[in-house]
Amino acid sequence: MDPLIVFLDRETLDARLRPFGFANRYVEHQVTDAADVAARLDGATVCITNKVRITAEALHRLPALKLIAVAATGTDIIDKPAAKAAGVTVANIRNYAFNTVPEHVIGLMFALRRNLLAYARDVQAGVWNTSRQFCFFNHPIRDIAGSTLGIVGYGAIGRAIAKRAEALGMRVIANDVAGDGLVDFDTILRESDVITLHVPLTADTRNLIGADQIARMKPGALLINTARGGLVDEQALADALWSGRLGGAGIDVLTEEPPRNGNVLLDPAIPNLIVTPHVAWASQEAMQILADQLVDNIEAFMAGAPRNVVD
Repeated sequence: MDPLIVFLDRETLDARLRPFGFANRYVEHQVTDAADVAARLDGATVCITNKVRITAEALHRLPALKLIAVAATGTDIIDKPAAKAAGVTVANIRNYAFNTVPEHVIGLMFALRRNLLAYARDVQAGVWNTSRQFCFFNHPIRDIAGSTLGIVGYGAIGRAIAKRAEALGMRVIANDVAGDGLVDFDTILRESDVITLHVPLTADTRNLIGADQIARMKPGALLINTARGGLVDEQALADALWSGRLGGAGIDVLTEEPPRNGNVLLDPAIPNLIVTPHVAWASQEAMQILADQLVDNIEAFMAGAPRNVVD
């Protein structure tokens, strides 16, 4: 019988999934609740998931499962020790966001340095109409050129951001928490006009930026986080924005997503804060690269040459 491939959350990927190059049975679900995972994967050889968790309990009920193809880079939704014990390979997506994440970061940086949201709101509210001057500037505007960008996490995305920032005339300093940083973390905090985070969320990086780190940042500096929500102490960030200690922040990720129970950073009155809904990765071009690589990963596994395997 042809292998069964089940995509648990197809709605998370807005791209064409090309036909697999081998005989198969393919089933996709737009959304899958946690309680339905084992039933929907019953008899499946390959599971495709983006956001749906695959637990040890589910794995124990899926003796036919051989591959979990994660339609993302992060694999924290998979109980990897349980998968390994069950002989199930886990593969992820890599190196697909070289353009989309850097462009999102640069876009946030421009909007924040130039206070674009505040000016747009004032114009919409009619404040410009009452100005004595035809140039209305009641929010600080700072150039990108000549400023210093601190990159925390100098992998492929960090390096792509550095290349763009240097082209804009920025001084770039970088740090890699894995140990091969170009400068130490304290230098990043002390010297950067903008800090952007690009590290995974681990026990060591949780609350990497908290009240103590913010106190060591340059007054008026910006913080951008397009990596994982748990890297930043959200209350400490909100306090620093309210007090003016930081000049602004661009946040694409929160500790709870979606924020069904609210979040301190969702207060629209917080000054010079932009929160986007975890979309830095999601350009149409990037999603198609992801979809193509997803199929490549599954085809390689079925051909006996697994790729992008996660330990």
